[in-house]
Amino acid sequence: MMEMTAGVTPAAEGIEGIKWNILGQTYVPKQLCESSFSWHATFPDGTFVPPHIHPDQDEFIYVLEGRFDLFLDGADATAGAGDLIRLPRGLAHGIFNKSGQEVKCVFWVSPTQRLWDLFIKIDNVPDPAEVIRIATEHNVHFLPPPDA
Repeated sequence: MMEMTAGVTPAAEGIEGIKWNILGQTYVPKQLCESSFSWHATFPDGTFVPPHIHPDQDEFIYVLEGRFDLFLDGADATAGAGDLIRLPRGLAHGIFNKSGQEVKCVFWVSPTQRLWDLFIKIDNVPDPAEVIRIATEHNVHFLPPPDA
């Protein structure tokens, strides 16, 4: 794991020029160290992250543009531009863009755990079932669909 260094990550760039395609969403890593990991995300309309749990990480999302519909520990919520979404470790959460427009946001987790490695492995994997299988190996656990 890399040690954090002082500096500025330019707006249009990510770490080492990396840009991941995660089931149609674009993730651009901005900062990585053992204690935290952040990335800029673009969610086209109709894309989502199904309900899941990070048992050992707190997660945050700062919404820059657009609106998310959320599943937060069994309840529905919404978050728009300027809102901060707080997702404590162990809390089931899902993130959905049903807004009719693109959503841009900044995510971060603490501590980093194995999330960086997960994103490397699921970059350009088109099959959601395979993404879920790989995620489980990296300690991110998806909930069964509601009709299961």
